Amino acid sequence: MAQRPISATLNQIIAKRLSRRQAMQGLMAGGAMVALHRLPGVAWAGCDDPEVVPEMDPTSFGFRRLDDAIQVNHRVAEGYTVQTLLRWGDGVLADAPPFDPFQQSPEAQSKQFGYNNDFVTYMPLPVGSHNPNHGLLCVNHEYTDAAMMFPKAQRASESPEDLKRMVETEQAAHGHSVVEIRRQGPGAAWQVVKRSRYNRRITAWQSKLQIRGPAAGHADLRTLDDPTGTVCVGTLNNCAGGTTPWGTVLLGEENINAYFGGNPARTTEPQRYTSMGIQGRPSYRWHEVQPRFDIEQNPNEPNRFGWVVEVDPYDPTARPVKRTALGRFKHEGATSVVLPDGRVAIYSGDDSAGEFLYRFVTQERWNPNARAANRDLLDQGSLSVAQFSEEGFVRWIPLEHGQRGLDASQGFASQADVLIQTRRAARVVGATPLDRPEDVQVNPISGRLYVALTNHTQRQQADGANPRAPNPYGHILELTPPMGEGVEHGAERFLWNILLLGGPLDEASGSAYNAYVETFGNWLAAPDNFAFDRQGRMWIATDQGGAQLKRGHADGLFACDLQGMGRALPKRFFSCPVGAEMCGPAFTPDDTSLFLAVQHPGEVKGSSFENPASRWPDFAAPLPPRPAVVVVTHKQGKVIGG
Repeated sequence: MAQRPISATLNQIIAKRLSRRQAMQGLMAGGAMVALHRLPGVAWAGCDDPEVVPEMDPTSFGFRRLDDAIQVNHRVAEGYTVQTLLRWGDGVLADAPPFDPFQQSPEAQSKQFGYNNDFVTYMPLPVGSHNPNHGLLCVNHEYTDAAMMFPKAQRASESPEDLKRMVETEQAAHGHSVVEIRRQGPGAAWQVVKRSRYNRRITAWQSKLQIRGPAAGHADLRTLDDPTGTVCVGTLNNCAGGTTPWGTVLLGEENINAYFGGNPARTTEPQRYTSMGIQGRPSYRWHEVQPRFDIEQNPNEPNRFGWVVEVDPYDPTARPVKRTALGRFKHEGATSVVLPDGRVAIYSGDDSAGEFLYRFVTQERWNPNARAANRDLLDQGSLSVAQFSEEGFVRWIPLEHGQRGLDASQGFASQADVLIQTRRAARVVGATPLDRPEDVQVNPISGRLYVALTNHTQRQQADGANPRAPNPYGHILELTPPMGEGVEHGAERFLWNILLLGGPLDEASGSAYNAYVETFGNWLAAPDNFAFDRQGRMWIATDQGGAQLKRGHADGLFACDLQGMGRALPKRFFSCPVGAEMCGPAFTPDDTSLFLAVQHPGEVKGSSFENPASRWPDFAAPLPPRPAVVVVTHKQGKVIGG
């Protein structure tokens, strides 16, 4: 039976919000405050001063929202504590030397916690359990910033050896960390197990990764260093990620363009580089030290990055694998969900303005009784891309060689070509460009899919799924798969609607929704990453970049109901220190601990190692600020959020 779209137009959403807001105002004006207080899902924020009128809170969350001010330190809702668990430079391997930011080396950094932590996930021990007190913390290290990471004398040195050491240290600070952690129980402090056999660093310096799937061995992946096209040194710009049902971690390689020097115009196929953002203006100096990062000398090296990497955190001897069947683009996230028939879907956004939303579905079924049987499950399956209609439907279009123009006439000689040039293939089949699709998450309760569209400041024309032009604040889409005997994440068509719009109250736009937010919650901007608690409530991390200072609006973590009177009402729970963005987040299985990654603290325009905007979290000059993973707990050991 055909399903009616949840909401076909933005006007319907605004009208719905307006009606809700007017109803609430009418209740308050008519003396119905007591009755409203007794409604399910409505609570009063705590207030000890009888002279202060308590704030009505239509959400299910039992904490008082924070204001949006930016400060040099982090802030968390009253009743919660924040423990700094792992900072850049803390020891990961047993023989890691003490952190010394004035004497850095790749040898030391490859044994220490890396820089700019992004994706975080908690993997319980033993494998397959739901242990909330003992597990592995798996953390991506996205990128480095030399100005914040190294003293001026080292940055300014003209010595080739100093440059080489700096570049290799940056490479060692990239990648991924696996760290065993434990606690005595809810409310107790977490401890790093320093001599764990699981503790591991995967870096861009010396770690060797396998390349598997349809594109492995393709001529465009072969280099002088690897004529087989099946082995790659390092993984780059690991942003958001995901986990699999069989207990592995998926790392998304995102902004790989920043690392490659050389002029695309002096290559035989410049479009292959420019389509991934490689413009000959790299953010790093790696190509000056290692020729493999110079596209004029090694034209195929970029093709070996931009993939999803699978890591087995429970087996430190297992080599990470780049899974080419999932396509090559700027991966933000890799979220898995099991289909009713046992196959597995992986969702991923391509984090650039005007790029696309993707879904991969495995060919074979997941085997829950034999973990090893799933080892190569991600090497075969179907990759598709989303096309949004104005009527409220999403169609998943397969990216299959020989179909819909993906053939030799368009430069696709094989399925491997389609996967290496996924962005171009998506355009050929007519996918819908989106406003920077970042994290994609599936609600474990409802089965609905949520997509963070961070912003698109250059958008010229609005459309259904992108309702504002330009769109500086971003929004969140809600997608509903068919609901039968199970949630059909493998279906060809979904429904879609807009869950919420970012940004402050704007009377000129007539956005009643934002007026509702201003009255009862916090507005947010640049939604980036999601997590869900056991009740199916959404927790939204934001990343405004340099815009946060201009707006006077801190990045942080917002709690958000998806049903009831508080639906789509963000409520600020955590604020980052100045300059930082919020990454993660990740809960323990019992929701009593929440892991958050604070990335690039103190990094604002003009800041440096010597003169940062904040020295978070140590606040001990001359130490620079240190990206870190913190863990939030309730002071009484209760579940996060209430």
